[in-house]
Amino acid sequence: MSRVTAAIEAAQAAGRAALVGYLPLGFPDIETSVAAAVTLVESGADIIELGPPYSDPVMDGAVIQEATTIALQNGFRVRDIFPAIKAISERVAAPILVMSYWNLILQYGVDRFAADLRDAGGAGLITPDITPEFAGEWIAAAEKYDLDRVFLAAQTSTDERLKLIAENSRGFVYAVSTMGITGAREELDAAAESLVQRLRAAGAKHVCVGIGITNAEHVKAVAGYADGAIVGTALVKALRDGGIDRLSSVAAELATGTKRLRDS
Repeated sequence: MSRVTAAIEAAQAAGRAALVGYLPLGFPDIETSVAAAVTLVESGADIIELGPPYSDPVMDGAVIQEATTIALQNGFRVRDIFPAIKAISERVAAPILVMSYWNLILQYGVDRFAADLRDAGGAGLITPDITPEFAGEWIAAAEKYDLDRVFLAAQTSTDERLKLIAENSRGFVYAVSTMGITGAREELDAAAESLVQRLRAAGAKHVCVGIGITNAEHVKAVAGYADGAIVGTALVKALRDGGIDRLSSVAAELATGTKRLRDS
């Protein structure tokens, strides 16, 4: 069983959905981003999602773009990913997923990246801009190094594509709650629940919902039908505006929404 699957099923056994917390690596600096990731787990997150800074983050909203720009300006490099993950994994047991644009991994070398990620204690990758039919090299590396591979699914995906995504994902499938870039929204798209149901029908064992989830009420809604809620912008904003203390407070509040109202 993958470490990500184990974390999700441990949360299920406790009567709640998993909380997946996203932070950009290197923001505002490497040392603080490591401490922030540890704080997420100590405040209730079950899975850590780390985003290496990227010069053209097409999926990210303004808050995350600002944070990654700062990280790059402060000198973050791809090689810094692995010592940071190692430092986090030595302090907490929660699985760590890297969410990265594919070109960064391709330039580093797919097999090399997978090996270094495994050696650092990472659990796998979330790949937002590559689909399973073009991810053969990554799928092979993930199998070789026993890493989870999380692909994204959108409401516009055909049933055939959802089946392909479900078959090739390990850990969970990332269900995009609403079309567009990441960021805070007042209401979650009601179609997210339908997408989760379609993914389950396509064979997905675990589905987590992300994009637009910003508060405990959103998390509670997602916990009613999915295996986990993914939160990014709200956490990055908390770290930006109030440092580690504010991040801890926001993460703990989000975690209160994970208790299940009904079985998914």
